[in-house]
Amino acid sequence: MPVKIRLQRHGKKGKPFYWVVAADSRAKRDGKFLEKIGTYNPISNPAQIELNIDAAVKWLKNGAQPTETARRILSYKGVLLKYHLLGGVAKGALTMEQAEAKFNAWLEEKAGKISSKEEKLAKDKASAKANALAAEKEANEKRKNAAIAKAAEAENEVAEATTSEENNETEA
Repeated sequence: MPVKIRLQRHGKKGKPFYWVVAADSRAKRDGKFLEKIGTYNPISNPAQIELNIDAAVKWLKNGAQPTETARRILSYKGVLLKYHLLGGVAKGALTMEQAEAKFNAWLEEKAGKISSKEEKLAKDKASAKANALAAEKEANEKRKNAAIAKAAEAENEVAEATTSEENNETEA
C-alpha cells in the first residue's frame, strides 16, 4: 500500500488548520488516515507546528513519501535531518551519540532563529503601535488648535459686531 505523509485540512472557511498524517495515497484528502503525526497552524506568525519527530522518521523509514508541503514542514522541524543522520548511523559513518549530538545542536540553532524572529515581530508591532499613537496625538493637537482658532475667530466677529452696533447707535 503506497503511503503518503500529507496535510489533512480542518478548521473553518478562511481559517485553515491542518493535521500532518500518514495516509494511504488512494484515500481522500480529509478521509481515512493511518496515523496522526502532528499539527500545523499557518495562520499564526510564525506558523505553529507540532510534530512527533520519531513517528515521522518511522514512516519515512517504512517508505512513506511526503507531499511537497509536508516535506517542507518535515524539513523545517528537522525530521529529514534526523532521517539522514540515522541513515549514516546504519551505514556506520556515525555513532548514535554523534547523530543525537548533531541533531540537538541543530535544534538549538533553529530555536534561536525562531525566538529572534518572534522578538523582531514583537518589536515591529510595538514600534507600529507607538507610531500610530504619535500620529493620533498629532492629529488631536491639530484638531484642538483648529477648534481654538475657530473659537477665537468667532469671538472676534462677535466683538466686531458689537462695536459696529455701538458705532451705529452713537451716530444716530
